[in-house]
This record gives sequence, structure tokens and C-alpha cells, in this order.
Amino acid sequence: MNLKSYLNIYELLENKIASHEENRAFGLSHLLLKNQPIEQLLAWEKEHIQKLDNPSMSDTLSSYLYGMTLTLVILAVMIGVLSGVGLLSYSGHEPVNVIYFIAMVVFFPLITMVLAMLSMLRANHAQSLLVHISPAFWMEKVLSLLPAKMQSNVSDLKINPLLLNWVMIKRSQLIALFFSLGLLVALLAMVITKDIAFAWSTTLQVTPETFHGFLQAVSYPWKAFYPSAVPSVELIEQSQYFRLGDKLSQEMINNASKLGEWWKFLAMATLFYALILRFLMFLLSVFGLHRAIKKSFLTLSGTSKLLREMNEPIITTHAPHDEELFVPTKESYVQIIQKLDSSYDVVQGWAISKEQLVVLNDSMRVIAPKFFEVGGVNSFEEDADIIAKSRGEVLFFVKGWEPPTMDFVDYLLELSHSVEKVIIMPIGTVENNYEIKQSAIDVWDRKLTQINEEKVWLKR
Repeated sequence: MNLKSYLNIYELLENKIASHEENRAFGLSHLLLKNQPIEQLLAWEKEHIQKLDNPSMSDTLSSYLYGMTLTLVILAVMIGVLSGVGLLSYSGHEPVNVIYFIAMVVFFPLITMVLAMLSMLRANHAQSLLVHISPAFWMEKVLSLLPAKMQSNVSDLKINPLLLNWVMIKRSQLIALFFSLGLLVALLAMVITKDIAFAWSTTLQVTPETFHGFLQAVSYPWKAFYPSAVPSVELIEQSQYFRLGDKLSQEMINNASKLGEWWKFLAMATLFYALILRFLMFLLSVFGLHRAIKKSFLTLSGTSKLLREMNEPIITTHAPHDEELFVPTKESYVQIIQKLDSSYDVVQGWAISKEQLVVLNDSMRVIAPKFFEVGGVNSFEEDADIIAKSRGEVLFFVKGWEPPTMDFVDYLLELSHSVEKVIIMPIGTVENNYEIKQSAIDVWDRKLTQINEEKVWLKR
């Protein structure tokens, strides 16, 4: 279940790709999914997806969104690397202030993740400001730059605001994750290629002991298994930098070799706060998007109707009023039945597919173990083989609006010699709920009167 499936179902419903009868036939062939609407819709999509034009709307839109996301991810990595290089620039005269880098890899991720959490809570609101200030929101604007053909494909696309918000949240977390990866790459590259002297400096009245306590709290996730990545009080005291006359203190110069130890702390802070926590937020956004897609499936225009068509019979055998009893005249066929039995040994249909026969049986509330299509494109050998497989009582559906042909009469006579009983049931079109006009039944009545086969009955 993904965005592509959502778009496929949207397009299939818009194109009215299947009839009511086909949908009911699908529902009857997937009875185990009846109480699982999402799985039922996905199975229906898989059944009909080949009917979509190639490339489909989902293929085209997914391709463009993937391209835009890839472009933004590459830009995020580049900006992350450049930001890291800028924060770690070392001229050789002044040490690199770790405060700036800590702010970028600890405070900035935490603040943005809090905002992301709030945006997730507000994702149900179409005009959520927290969602729309994210970088991913502006991906919508890129759609205006797409080719005219692509714009025509998506101009009428109506996506659930909940789903669209979660798409933006997920892509924002992905972009932020790769930005942080760029920062880590820059840090490792600068440490490997340069001999950087780190220091810390602030105009606030912060003592080394206070700063050490703060760093201890920041380092809590890894200090138990990687204690060397936690700055000691001595390192903090030795690396405190006061800018007085653009000169370094003699003590800092004497301990220059130790100042590079800060990189371990900075690397672990970047790894945990900017990458691991962000990755967890990304996974949370993936889960949220999955749930949003699941909810959005059921809000798509047409899904409620589709599920009803798949799960409810087209008609029932319960008439709203008492049916009038048909009294045959001398000219009418005398072997008439007024009501179908609850089950038959075989169901056949003249030029009616097996799937349609299943739907007809469901509509008439009739049970049968075997279904066969006869006539139509079948060869004489195929029809003869079906007759050989038929036993007992046969319910025989025919298209009531088509008069019986000689081929049908020949087949009916041969069938009646092999079975106990044949009930001919003329039906109308599915659009009319299989209702048939009395005049059409009269045509079949007169034909069966001419045949006068004692095993053949007519359902009126």
C-alpha cells in the first residue's frame, strides 16, 4: 500500500474501468477479503491495473516527484557539506568555536524535530502552518514548472489534504537527514585533512564547570560506551578562548595538541542528534504516511460505491409485493415454475461467462457447484464435453432480449437427454437488475411450446 496504489485506484475509478457486474464477480471470487476493505481495494487495483494507459498517472507523477526529491536531497547534502566546512573553517590563527557547530548539530535538529512532531499532530488540518513552512511544501510550486502534458494530467487530481501533508512531512525529514549527513561528512573530512584546534567561547558568563555539566547531559546517550567522546573538565578549561587583541593565551598554545580531541564529541553529537534521531523521525513519518494512505483510500470518490458493488448482491429474490401467479393458457407453455430452488447441480449460460453466472447465482440466491458457459464462441466439441459433465437439475440462464436460435434449440435438446431437468431462465441486462419484460418471456414461451420437451421448464 503506497501512494502509487492510491493514484492507480483514483485513476481506475475516474475512468469507470469496471461494470457493476464485473465488480460483484470480483467480490465473489475474493470472499476472504470481504471484511478487509483496504486489501480488497488493493486486490481490485491489481486485477485491473493493466487497463490503465501506459504510462499511468501514478507512473508519471511518481517519476517527477522522485526526480524533484532526488534533486532536493543532493542539494541538501551539498548545503550540509558547505555549512560544515564554513563552521569548521580554520585559518591557523584562531581556533574553531565548537559552540556554533554544537548549535547546528544539537539544538537545530531538536528544534526542527519538535516542530515536525507538532506538524504531525496538525497534519489533519489542510491549512496547517507548521506543515506549509517546511521545505517540502515548496515542492508543490515546482509542479508549475512541469511540461504542459504533465500539468494536464495532474490539474484535476484531488489528493486528500491529510495525505498531501504527510507526503510533505516525510520528504522534509528525508531532506533534513541528508543535510545532517553532509555536516558529518564535512566534519570527518576537515578533521582528516586539517589539524584543527577547537575551542569554545561565549559572551555569556559560563564557567568551565557549568559548560562541562551541559556537555555531560548532551553526551548521556554515548558516554557509557564511548567515554573518550565526552570532553573532560581539563579539556574544557584548556580550550576556553577569550578574544583579547586577536591573540591566543599562552596556555592554549601550550595545549594545542589536545584541542583537537573535541572532534570525537562533535562527531558523536552529529551522529546521535542530527542523524539517528532524525532517522527515527523519518521512520515515524513513513509510518504516518502509511496510515494516511490507508485512511485516504476510503475517502476516494467512488470507493464506497465500489465496495458496495463488490460486497452486495445486484438484486435479491425477495419481491416487495406478492407476485401474481401465472396461469397458463392453451397456447402457452405448461411446464412453468414460479420460484427457483435454493440449489442446483449445474448452472449454465448461453453466451454468458462463468463470472457473470456466479454473479447471477448470487443475485438469485442460488447455490451450485458447477458453472459452464455454452454456445457463443464455444465449439461443438466443447459444448458436448460440458453436456457430458452435466448431471441432475440444470439452471440455464439465457439472454431474454435475444430470441432463441436453432443452435440453442439443438443444444437444449441434447442437454435434456443427459440430465433430469432443465430450467430455462430468461434474464435482462445488468443495468436493469436482470429484470425482463413479459413480452420477451413470451417469445421463449412460444419457442419451448414448439419444442415440447418434458424435461425442460420455464421460469416466469
